[in-house]
Amino acid sequence: MEQRAKSKKVHVIACGAIAREILAVKALNQLDHLTLECLPAIWHVWPERIAPALREKIAEARASGHDNIFIGYAECGTQGEVDRICREEGIERLSGPHCYAFFSGTEKFLAECETEFTAFYLTDLITRQFEAFVIEPLKLDRHPELRDMVFGNYTKIVYLAQTEDAELQAKAKWAADYLKLDYEYRFTGYGDLAPELVAAAHAAAPAA
Repeated sequence: MEQRAKSKKVHVIACGAIAREILAVKALNQLDHLTLECLPAIWHVWPERIAPALREKIAEARASGHDNIFIGYAECGTQGEVDRICREEGIERLSGPHCYAFFSGTEKFLAECETEFTAFYLTDLITRQFEAFVIEPLKLDRHPELRDMVFGNYTKIVYLAQTEDAELQAKAKWAADYLKLDYEYRFTGYGDLAPELVAAAHAAAPAA
């Protein structure tokens, strides 16, 4: 009976950058049979690390009795490796190219990109850790002259907010000022993340 109960859970292997949001969706929708395991959020800076780690985590999850696995990554700059893993393993992932898209709603985001190709996007996590995700990896703190070289073709920061948080809005505005860019705020909530997680969890749930 214990092994059978395990098989009814859905185990999400996700990017740490969306851990808060996944747990929020889980709580809001009472997805008690959803379990979460995260890889480091900072790997967005080194996407080549994502696919090998996903393979390891999937193997470990299967060995632990998890029959239902869902990948909490979009394509995320892996050059098709996440999709290859999903095909080989017969599992699903979050739709879209990256978190900016599924938070906004992928179709909406891709349509906006047709005319918004000079925008630099922030989420709650990237805003909260702007120094660790942007300033330090690009060495802007030590070489401020790189700012114009890296961001010279951007015109604005667009903060895609998952929560309505005044402190994060102020931090995002500070980031725009730091990069000498215009600022735009858009509240997205959890976007496509919520219905996709709910669908994955319900598909694995035991029949009533």
